[in-house]
Amino acid sequence: MLPSRADINISFFQPPAFLLIGIPGHEAAHGWISIPFSSMYTVALTGNCLILLAIRRTPSLHQPMYYFLSMLALTDMGLTLSTLPTTLGVLWFDYRLIGFNSCLAQMFFLHTFSVVESSVLLAMSFDRFLAISKPLRYAAILTNNVIIKIGLAVVTRASLSLFPVPFLLKRLNFCPDKTLLSHSFCFHPDVMRRACDDITINIFYGLYIVASTASIDSLLIVLSYTLILRTVLGLASPRERVRALNTCVSHILAVLVFFIPAIGVSIIHRFGKHLPSIVHALVAYVYLLIPPVLNPIIYSVKSKPIREAMLKELRKKRQVHEVKN
Repeated sequence: MLPSRADINISFFQPPAFLLIGIPGHEAAHGWISIPFSSMYTVALTGNCLILLAIRRTPSLHQPMYYFLSMLALTDMGLTLSTLPTTLGVLWFDYRLIGFNSCLAQMFFLHTFSVVESSVLLAMSFDRFLAISKPLRYAAILTNNVIIKIGLAVVTRASLSLFPVPFLLKRLNFCPDKTLLSHSFCFHPDVMRRACDDITINIFYGLYIVASTASIDSLLIVLSYTLILRTVLGLASPRERVRALNTCVSHILAVLVFFIPAIGVSIIHRFGKHLPSIVHALVAYVYLLIPPVLNPIIYSVKSKPIREAMLKELRKKRQVHEVKN
């Protein structure tokens, strides 16, 4: 049981735990609500695992474009696993407590993987630009060493950006009677508003992270596609134009699937305080669950090499299962 304000006579307080919530106002239906959530988690993990296996075991897919897709799949798995334990814990078992430090750790990984995904999508747009504008030098520019360096830069950028956040929260004095969070996971804007201290620094640092990562990434992605369109329009053959643009469709859909919910979450948390709590919860779930679920589907439908490699892996799994039985 969490302590009340009357039980505490100290000037500085950090709760031993926070209380999580599933779908506000629909607690009685959590058992039924857990079915679509469990299905989405299963699709996200299975789909992204299949992409990773397909790329690893198919030599023809050992190309820069598919290496970046592997990074996206790994990031989606990390994002999924960041929220899966607490979300299903709340929906399945009504287990709502999360320790203070565990909450900060979950929040760090959740936001880190979000920044990594934004950066990977930017790297993929750069990959598409090089493939279309400099096809003869494409493989020479994006060597394995360059791709590894890009991957390390992406992870380093995200980790360093988010590293101060838990420490900025640990310096705050929290309200003993404000330990109920708005989601089934720890979200930075949600946690910092449970403090009784001045959170101006936290707000500005949060805005800085958004501006220096997702905002810049989205602008650079738009710039990349502006340059891609200029290159494509310069091609003489209409057939070549269509073929060049077709290689970008999957990436464009992945960008929209990630950035539209991300913008929605940012707007809701800053300007939608008057909206019902269920709106905040649903928008956050869309932001965190839909990209990992849809990205494997998008790439398996739109990319024939990926689709064939994934089907090959599924057939192998089935054959192994039949042999064992």
